[in-house]
Amino acid sequence: MVRVAVIGCGLIGERRAREATASSRSRCVAVADPARERAEMVARDAGAEVVPGWRDAVGRSDVDAVVVATPNRFLEEIAVAALAEGKHVLTEKPMGRNLAEARRMQEAAGRAGRVLKVGLNHRYHPAIAEAHRLVAAGEIGDIINLRCRYGHGGRPGYEREWRGSRELAGGGELTDQGVHVVDLLHWFAGTPTTAFGCLQTAVWPLGDLEDNGFGLFRFAEGSVALLHTSWTQWKNLFSLEVFGRSGAVVVEGLGRSYGPETLTVYRRKPEGGAPESTSSVFEGPDPSWRLEWEDFLGAALDGRPMLGTAEDGVVAMRMLDALYRSAAARAEIAV
Repeated sequence: MVRVAVIGCGLIGERRAREATASSRSRCVAVADPARERAEMVARDAGAEVVPGWRDAVGRSDVDAVVVATPNRFLEEIAVAALAEGKHVLTEKPMGRNLAEARRMQEAAGRAGRVLKVGLNHRYHPAIAEAHRLVAAGEIGDIINLRCRYGHGGRPGYEREWRGSRELAGGGELTDQGVHVVDLLHWFAGTPTTAFGCLQTAVWPLGDLEDNGFGLFRFAEGSVALLHTSWTQWKNLFSLEVFGRSGAVVVEGLGRSYGPETLTVYRRKPEGGAPESTSSVFEGPDPSWRLEWEDFLGAALDGRPMLGTAEDGVVAMRMLDALYRSAAARAEIAV
């Protein structure tokens, strides 16, 4: 049984507390948030105690694991402190505001000998997981290119929220949703060798933060990945396409406002012409949060391998860092 403290009781922290409570292998014992009413609501639903601050939570002897679900500015400080106290940690994405913060978290986990997981729940969406299984099994042949688009329409006043602050967020849309995109590209195709990035602030008054991010990655074996993340995607959209020499897998939607989660598999005909295709729709509630939580528990309790490791988080931040540096230099650079 893993006893859990949740730091940050926004929508994601609330969801993590709910999963910790629902699992037969964990329970939520403490929550902390500067917004007392939010903390009390989450604590009531989880049967947990509200503590005055995050330091009180990570120092408790009856806490084995800490979920850090705060704005990006605080992820490193809290995660490093929790690891130093001997706790396992699940930190939300991205892994801090920048690559340096991510590396310090990874180093802290190594010193502590504890599990550090990064909340990259998209790997657990059933259509994406099945697409990855098919690609890894060689069903579409060697990857030749990938294309991913992800976005929503933002909202008025975004610049006054923490995601609109460089100090609190570290970056704009490329950091916010783009971290999921680069993680999936890494999961499917490995670590790229070079990156070319372009940023745009088109609609929302975000100052020096971007509401659109564009990127191109090249991989050592010759494959190429293209991405676009957007806060001006007026109708929410998620699309991941992976093309191989003998076919393709295409994932559209993530459920709810992003539309039904579907997987289409295309099999190329050697003689040419339209490919054969099969489609599957994954209906019902989003299972990714539950599956990710159980994966974390398996690593913490049983020492099992997991997805979304500290190394995965650092690679994602390396890829984002390369895109930002490329956009500033207006040149293709090494990752």
